[in-house]
Amino acid sequence: MTVPTAAILVIGNEVLSGKVEEQNARFLIGELRELGVALQCILTIPDEPEQIASATRDLSARFDYVFTSGGVGPTHDDVTISSIANAFDKPIIRHPALESLLRGYFGEDIDATRLRMADVPDGTELIFGKDLKYPVLMCHNVYIFPGVPDLFHKKFTAIRERFRVAPFYLRVIHTLEDEFDIAERLHAIAARHPSVAIGSYPNFSSPDYRVRVTLESKLEAAVDAAHEELLAILDTAQIIELRSPQAP
Repeated sequence: MTVPTAAILVIGNEVLSGKVEEQNARFLIGELRELGVALQCILTIPDEPEQIASATRDLSARFDYVFTSGGVGPTHDDVTISSIANAFDKPIIRHPALESLLRGYFGEDIDATRLRMADVPDGTELIFGKDLKYPVLMCHNVYIFPGVPDLFHKKFTAIRERFRVAPFYLRVIHTLEDEFDIAERLHAIAARHPSVAIGSYPNFSSPDYRVRVTLESKLEAAVDAAHEELLAILDTAQIIELRSPQAP
């Protein structure tokens, strides 16, 4: 089964310097997982045009979807649009539909600074969604989002269903056994079920359990089989909680 892959490119000196707490990648991690998309890379870089162009070009070639966050406003450090244009050797154009939207919104207050928001890489697709006054921009397979969390979340939520594919299936087991003691058994299960991703996460913060084991796959039957086999070789007296399959 082919699973679509994604990368998040966070752009902004303010994130790297700690002036602003990054929230968009954290939000998108949960959204993409629920939609069935495999997030495989998160990269944070400064407002440097060459770095943005290079990272965009690289991520676009390696993943099905790239989501950028930040650098799309009217100020001097908002260089994402021009950098993405450079990544794909595209000229910047003034999109007539965006210009019309801006003129309708600002009216007589429109000026060169505001009109800059209509400048996009040539060939950019405008993606409209419910309750969006301004569309999401897509250049090749790169979706361009603002860095302001409220705007980022609203825009992604408006178009999220275009990314939905078959879900991930998940089983979770909590055990009081030590991770060292179950490591070989987990290794054996992983070897017999290569389509299932098995995770082992020790817990040191509470006495409720010692290890959280997760089994995850796009194939529900494979998860069920691995889950049953693992239960058969764990100490059932030490298992304290079972969870039904769900999209995490």
